[in-house]
Amino acid sequence: MKAEQMEMKQLLKNFAFNGKVEWLSYRPGPTSRGPLKIVDTIDVTEQKGIVGDRYKGTSRNRQVTLIQAEHIEAFAKMLHKESIDPALLRRNIVVSGINLLAFHDSTFQIGEVVLKGTGYCHPCSQMEENLGLGGYNAMRGHGGITCTVMKGGKIKIGDEVSPVQEPIPQPS
Repeated sequence: MKAEQMEMKQLLKNFAFNGKVEWLSYRPGPTSRGPLKIVDTIDVTEQKGIVGDRYKGTSRNRQVTLIQAEHIEAFAKMLHKESIDPALLRRNIVVSGINLLAFHDSTFQIGEVVLKGTGYCHPCSQMEENLGLGGYNAMRGHGGITCTVMKGGKIKIGDEVSPVQEPIPQPS
């Protein structure tokens, strides 16, 4: 392997600090537009994702969605708003202090749970309704990530968000 490739692989593993869970929710209702349940703790399983969530295992690549608190602040500024209620964004977890986009296609741990970033969580047309005119475009590039669950457990507010260096076995 070339020196530049080795250097890049190492750079992708380096994080100055760990992040922190700021907010948690899940969608218990039968429809995507139903109210969120905002909680202090969630239970997560490899088979179903977040226990009680309406998506419970329907899409392995989208078992959990996360968004970064700093990005919420950025698009709030773009929309000339003081702040934005995370419930309007329809994501499961809000974290701060670490770049979630760096976890695309890699594993990381939150509390007892190990997740693998599977994709970007692009905004949908509902963001225009929830945030007002321009809400969709303000969120573009800031919508967070989707994840699959590699190891289940509990996640609670205040839990640390950190990269996992060793490979985690795939669930069967």
